[in-house]
Amino acid sequence: MPGENDGALRFPILIGDIGGTNARFSVVPDPHSEAGEPQIVQTADFATIDDAIRAAVLDRAAMRPNSAVLAVAGPVDGDEIRLTNCPWVVRPRVMFDSLGLSDVVVLNDFEAQALAVVALGEEHMEKIGGGAPEPHAGRVVLGPGTGLGVAGLIHALDHWIPVPGEGGHMDIGPRTARDYQVFPHIETIEGRVSGEQILCGRGLVNAYRAVAKADGKAAPFTKPAEVTAAALAKSDPVAEEALALFVTCLGRTAGDLALVFMSRGGVFLTGGIAQKIVPALKEGGFRAAFEDKAPHSELLRSMPVYVITHPLAALSGLAAYARAPWLFGVSTDGRRWQA
Repeated sequence: MPGENDGALRFPILIGDIGGTNARFSVVPDPHSEAGEPQIVQTADFATIDDAIRAAVLDRAAMRPNSAVLAVAGPVDGDEIRLTNCPWVVRPRVMFDSLGLSDVVVLNDFEAQALAVVALGEEHMEKIGGGAPEPHAGRVVLGPGTGLGVAGLIHALDHWIPVPGEGGHMDIGPRTARDYQVFPHIETIEGRVSGEQILCGRGLVNAYRAVAKADGKAAPFTKPAEVTAAALAKSDPVAEEALALFVTCLGRTAGDLALVFMSRGGVFLTGGIAQKIVPALKEGGFRAAFEDKAPHSELLRSMPVYVITHPLAALSGLAAYARAPWLFGVSTDGRRWQA
């Protein structure tokens, strides 16, 4: 069995959840303490991640972090890690000099969300149908936000092992007669409709415009929050249908991923959009689409779905990992830099 110090980092440890729009930072002072007060900044306000860390953490805190565990929205490959929906580039070796760090681990952002599924209790989750979870069965996490994040979580050899990926870029297509009217108007990427073209903030606006074009109606809303608010208030039929399409496509995609990971331990929806549309998720369209997976509909009906309601779930997952990395089967090969 691995020793208790395998993978240990030097405290204090800076933790960061860096998305396309917002970056959230905190510091874990020692192995027995919770993370400190979170600092949240908008990525557009800073030219680099180093500038953001200096302003949000180093210029405010008395303690200087020795190590960092950063979760980024994009694949981790090489010494220069580019975010998918943000111009920042993470350069761990540069951080040694610019931020005074001596040890940097970079994970995928939805790897951190998967870790949060283990770290958070049920008081931070709202159930959307299904049966009881099996304790050590596979799980999957997906979250529409600036993009669509996806990660699996499996239990093996007494460890929880997150499985990061780019599942938000899988193809998504029409199924119903109405879908075939709307989908031709959805903006494509190089000729295809990926999950992110519908299942994220801009994707919701994309769906809203497509529904309007299909019926020759006006589409005055330009922001996801406007579409969501109008749909939930039932004040705009186009927005209502767009959100219903969003919820249905989210159910279909969640069901597909549940089959991939055999997620008898649960499917977990995370991020601000999922939290805001809980009423729409409970109306039935989501579960119907999630379970419509013949010949495995009965299997899907048994799988629970949860909305993670904790506002900073990924930071909780990163804090749990920072305090005791040996509890998790996270490979840091090619993803850990030491001075």
